[in-house]
Amino acid sequence: MTSVAEMLPRALTPMMKVDTHAPRGLPLVNLDTGMMETLLMNLAVNARDAMPNGGTISITAKAVAITAAEAASKPEARAGEFVCLSVRDTGTGIPPEVLPRIFEPFFTTKPVGKGTGLGLATVYGIVKQHQGWIEVQSKVDQGTVFQVYLPALPAKKPAPPVAEPNKQTRGRETILVVDDEPDLRELVTQVLESDGYHILSAGSGEEAMEIWSKREGPVHLLLTDMVMPDGLTGRKLAERLKSDDSGLKVIYTSGYSAGIPGNGLTSDEEEHFLPKPYRPATLLRLVRDHLDRRGAEKAPTAA
Repeated sequence: MTSVAEMLPRALTPMMKVDTHAPRGLPLVNLDTGMMETLLMNLAVNARDAMPNGGTISITAKAVAITAAEAASKPEARAGEFVCLSVRDTGTGIPPEVLPRIFEPFFTTKPVGKGTGLGLATVYGIVKQHQGWIEVQSKVDQGTVFQVYLPALPAKKPAPPVAEPNKQTRGRETILVVDDEPDLRELVTQVLESDGYHILSAGSGEEAMEIWSKREGPVHLLLTDMVMPDGLTGRKLAERLKSDDSGLKVIYTSGYSAGIPGNGLTSDEEEHFLPKPYRPATLLRLVRDHLDRRGAEKAPTAA
């Protein structure tokens, strides 16, 4: 929570206050630190958007024991020992007719161009990967609280290592992220930076070209949406940049199929197509695999 508390001010406004509290001696939880940081950041950004005139975000953690009777009254709960991570805001709240849909991918009540509907879907996916569940209580004009329940490890038993393929080799490379959805671009940047990568980001193909021309060092990988507003598609952008650096690796992403007419991807390029929506772990695994595999193929030529 400390690292997230340090990151939050960059995502919030001066009118917002953040309170955090995590008592000493909490049970151990088997988790992916980078994914938990992404989860908290997404919930904080959601709270920020619900408080246009400012307010308070409270982030707390506590140990809880769920009985069989309590678990029976909640659809996804189960009995046992858990750590409950809560994110509470003093914002506008969520209307009851909207509440059942908030975790659906691409569902959003924000105006067009202001949100992707991926933030809470990503949160839900991360919680399920950690064998937990999430509960939401909200009242219009009275704020919202998200409660994430994560299973605690048995007492006096060391935590087993988390299987994190992306953590075996932390990123050091520079990645150019191009997507016209600001929230998604911010989320992808946070996920990749949490794994060690240096990120350059652009909201269009033309902006990406400008950043490319001013870069101070090598760019190792281009992660680009296929369809962008200025007419310079991800495919054309990749062609232009690769004409300048043939060693540039490329991952394409889109909410549409890789094989729809007009995308023009070759069979080799389709192997590096990431369909939306995707989980942070999937993104990190593909980025690392792509960099390592292609880098290994190119190494003999450089020798």
